[in-house]
Amino acid sequence: MSTFNSAAIEEFKGVWVFCEQRQGKMMPTNFELLSEGRKLADDLGCDLCGILLGDNVEGLAAELGGYGADKIYVCESPLLKDYTTDAYAKVICEVVEEYKPEAFLIGATNIGRDLGPRCAARLHTGLCADCTGLAVDMDKYKQFLRDSSTLDVDGMKWNGEDRNLKMTRPAFGGHLMATIICPRFRPCMATVRPGVMKKAPFDQAKSDACQIVKPAFALAAEDMKTEVVEVVKAAKKLVDLIGAEVVVSVGRGISKDIKQGIALAEELAAELGGVVGSSRACVDSGWITADHQVGQTGKTVHPRIYVALGISGAIQHKAGMQESECIIAVNKNDTAPIFEVADYGITGDLFKVTPMLIEAIRSAKAAK
Repeated sequence: MSTFNSAAIEEFKGVWVFCEQRQGKMMPTNFELLSEGRKLADDLGCDLCGILLGDNVEGLAAELGGYGADKIYVCESPLLKDYTTDAYAKVICEVVEEYKPEAFLIGATNIGRDLGPRCAARLHTGLCADCTGLAVDMDKYKQFLRDSSTLDVDGMKWNGEDRNLKMTRPAFGGHLMATIICPRFRPCMATVRPGVMKKAPFDQAKSDACQIVKPAFALAAEDMKTEVVEVVKAAKKLVDLIGAEVVVSVGRGISKDIKQGIALAEELAAELGGVVGSSRACVDSGWITADHQVGQTGKTVHPRIYVALGISGAIQHKAGMQESECIIAVNKNDTAPIFEVADYGITGDLFKVTPMLIEAIRSAKAAK
């Protein structure tokens, strides 16, 4: 094992992504992070590598190359079959200490939120949690701020030579955005919110060219303080906003008749084959559960169609849905910010407009 000093930043090179698998199935966040990591690696002029842990998981590694990875470090052991903090943190830290990546990205899943802080503490480096934006190149970072903030970006002074990883995340309950850097230690570590980064198209040529590396590591049963006896999947059904083709979201505009507003959204979503989302205001008011929330403090979505009913369009909400292919907004305030990103805007009362939309869709279906 090589000598490891997290402050010797000149020794670190490469962008790494923790590739999470559960019971032999890849998590979608892996493909998003590899796609984003490819951009960062290109800006830094280095390799993009994934690290995959499990038991008999080498067969999953080639697919990861199709999303941009140059190498996949595969760590296999029967003790890694099920996730435990002790085993995964020990193995990952050993491999990181050996190969010294400059940046290390982890999906902000339940596992990632547990694993990231443990690894950062052992590696004596910093961690930015729940990121919604990553950049190295200063021009790209400034463009990100133009798109997702109200800052006067062009009127500010910037250090064009800054090559630190700029990790942006919501702060103060989503009312502010904070960009954090880790200039004195490596690797720069970030957990990244699922659904935020765009997945690149799969490239078979890249998959075929991806190099599989099996690093040496030491892991024994004595290293683990816990044992997974059984894996039981929860029966609770949550709305799948990230994977939905159509999202119909409600906002504060349903306040005069909350039940009817949600019912109309459900009816419209059913006609379009989609799901119901909401703004943070509805969740904070207790009108709808948190798994429906779209925005910087909720889920970032990229559906084919996004319908905003009674949503004013605060910057935090727009940042979570403005990459949708087609945005339809209904609001009685013709100056609402949501119209700035809408492809189609309807000025009117959602309680009158939505039934008309539902009827029009039904008529179009009947005509076919």
